[in-house]
Amino acid sequence: MCSAFVIDPPAQVSLPVTGETKRFAVNRIYCVGRNYADHAREMGHDPDREPPFFFMKPATAIVAGDGEFPYPSLSQDVHHELELVVALGKGGRQIAEADALSHVYGYAVGLDMTRRDLQGEAKKMGRPWDTGKAFDFSAPCSAIVPASSIGHPSKGAVVLEVNGEIRQRGDLQDLIWNIPETIAYLSTLFCLMPGDLIYSGTPAGVGPVKPGDVMKGSVEGVGHLLTKVV
Repeated sequence: MCSAFVIDPPAQVSLPVTGETKRFAVNRIYCVGRNYADHAREMGHDPDREPPFFFMKPATAIVAGDGEFPYPSLSQDVHHELELVVALGKGGRQIAEADALSHVYGYAVGLDMTRRDLQGEAKKMGRPWDTGKAFDFSAPCSAIVPASSIGHPSKGAVVLEVNGEIRQRGDLQDLIWNIPETIAYLSTLFCLMPGDLIYSGTPAGVGPVKPGDVMKGSVEGVGHLLTKVV
């Protein structure tokens, strides 16, 4: 492998790991769209169990641990979307659903921050969502908690508070496509790799934030994430 480059390579994006001094190196970020029925309805879609769809964010969108989310430019309607994040420790293609959880290193609490107005414009024009979803700092994420210490959560409350007021409340057991199904399906579309993150979808209650707001997200059995909008 080449060890010399004409420009300095960027620093490796990483996340802290609970109980470890070493960090989790982030590769790609996959996000599942409309994976809770109540959220699908609030976005104006039929929640019937159609095949899942995905979009991506760059690893550089990560805000590691509790921190600040800079309100992005060119938007007047930025929304919070709280999610369980799945961190892969092993990759592969055509992963069997029965084997999918063996590919998971751990879990985290994440926010899929969204420029809703730019996303809406892109939808109307049949264009990609990148400017609405894949912008800088759009993926705050807590420390990774190893599955070896907490197992593989399949139920538990998913709750987001903004300034102490509950905005989102759901349960992992209400995912339309559960974690093993999501990993298996995603691996038919891409060769998954160690370090990939999967934002698994958000429950109903998504809504706008403004500078000064403080978001506190939690996934039962996994952890918490505290993010201030600046």
